[in-house]
Amino acid sequence: MSTNDLSGALRIAVARLSRRLRSEKEDHELSDSQTAALGYLVREGSATIGALSEFERVKPPSMNRTVNRLEQAGYVARTADEADGRKVVVVPTERGIDLVAETRKRRDAWLHQRLRTLTAEQRATLAEAARIMRELADS
Repeated sequence: MSTNDLSGALRIAVARLSRRLRSEKEDHELSDSQTAALGYLVREGSATIGALSEFERVKPPSMNRTVNRLEQAGYVARTADEADGRKVVVVPTERGIDLVAETRKRRDAWLHQRLRTLTAEQRATLAEAARIMRELADS
């Protein structure tokens, strides 16, 4: 397979798998961007709108709308930064933390079920592919 063919096949496969995994979530009312922002906050603990914007590669006004929706749903709260009270940070609530945990559990269960149907050789190939894909993503 040529590099061009591989890049196209890999792009399509990654996009389809990503879409399929994203469909395994607890709150289907949240957009993928809202779910990703909430996941980031659960991992990091808190962040400014600017940091969230950089993570999602969107403009701050767009991220502000995302955070507004998460706040309305009770998944995040805005609070003053402990180090600089003039800054506002967004923190996940217990409800938001629980939602992310359940979504991760659903996604892991779906993927685990599919991986169990593969041979040991196929799983080893995927393990190596995952390592290589992480390298590509980090480059």
